[in-house]
Amino acid sequence: MVQTLLFLFVLVITGWYAWKGYRRIWQNIFLGKAEKISGNAAARWQNVFLVAFGQQKMFKIGLPAVLHLFIYVAFVITQIELIEIFVDGLSGSHRFFAPYLGGFYAFVISFIEILSVLAFVATIIFLARRNLLRIPRFHKPEMKGWPFRDANLILLGEIVLITGIFCMNGGDKVLQTRGMEHYAETGVFAISSWLGPAMFGGLSDGTVLVIERFGWWLHITTVFGFLCYLPYSKHLHILLAFPNTWYARLTPKGKMENMPEVQKEVRIMMGLEQPDPNTPAELPEFGANDVFSLSWHNVLQAYTCTECGRCTAVCPANLTGKKLSPRKVMMDVRDRAEEIGKNLETGKFTKENYDDGKSLFDYITPEELHGCTTCNACVEACPVLINPLDIILKMRRHEILTQSAGPGDWLPMFNAIENNGAAWAMSDERDAWKNH
Repeated sequence: MVQTLLFLFVLVITGWYAWKGYRRIWQNIFLGKAEKISGNAAARWQNVFLVAFGQQKMFKIGLPAVLHLFIYVAFVITQIELIEIFVDGLSGSHRFFAPYLGGFYAFVISFIEILSVLAFVATIIFLARRNLLRIPRFHKPEMKGWPFRDANLILLGEIVLITGIFCMNGGDKVLQTRGMEHYAETGVFAISSWLGPAMFGGLSDGTVLVIERFGWWLHITTVFGFLCYLPYSKHLHILLAFPNTWYARLTPKGKMENMPEVQKEVRIMMGLEQPDPNTPAELPEFGANDVFSLSWHNVLQAYTCTECGRCTAVCPANLTGKKLSPRKVMMDVRDRAEEIGKNLETGKFTKENYDDGKSLFDYITPEELHGCTTCNACVEACPVLINPLDIILKMRRHEILTQSAGPGDWLPMFNAIENNGAAWAMSDERDAWKNH
């Protein structure tokens, strides 16, 4: 009874804290402006099942993909045992599913244990890759400080989870062999049936019982802590990868979105269309300079970013020493959304009149934006279909069309197109040749 009440207390606290975190993410995503996304539902479901659930794009790099698969499959399948722990915590039972599943129960738990061992091996290798081998994409400037610690904390948390599973199962198997009350025989577990007696067989009943309960509570409280931690971590992608792949663009990667207002002005300039006398004289805002002028889908992508750095690792601008890092662009958009969200919570601002004197250009410099070659390498490399190029283009359009700024070697070309209808400065009209 005491354990059930304690479990309920921890569950309520976890639910309240987690709700605050996920509610904040939801609100921050919809700081972006509305964007209607529709299209082929079958193709979208295919993206969800193959890319988000099936990890299809991860397998472009073999070994990390296999190691990630171990952790991912272990995470998914372990939810079966987690559900049982949840039921046991609420009902005060022990191994609730065992009597109903019979011999299949031992198979399921054995499968979970084997996956847990594989996940443990993968976790150790990932920690070594980050901290000992120092894979370059994990040590770019944007990964210093919290982003680097965040990845290590999650990997260490994975080890804690696995420790909880084997303390719980190992202690359970020892107590079963001793005929302890509530610890009925559940069959042979692949790992714990020999690991438990080997590690805990020489201990007293009371000590083994403490170890088993410690493992049970360690596992469930780590899971609860993980749920509360996710809204502050890059590992939020384990949830957001699914909606992000659903809403991903279905058009060819090289196709850029045209701006009807600019297209119309160009047609008028070229004499292909007559100006509308009823058109307002004030020009609209082009592109995006802050989270509010990005779409909500752009912000969703920023929160979905796994910070794996595959985009930056293949970016030709970054590879040639330029400051541009597509990963940093996504991280900066997320950080800016977080900053705005926190300021809105103070009540000093509203979404409609927000002005803290800053914008995305305080996070992402023009030098970074100008380095992009629009080659789509980053879009192709992303394992969850994030599109950093879309944000880069929107910010470049704002800089050039709204701020009338841009690189010095670009502006003469833009002025020539505007004044002469050609990329080269010339004194004659573009079609003057036909009069000669």
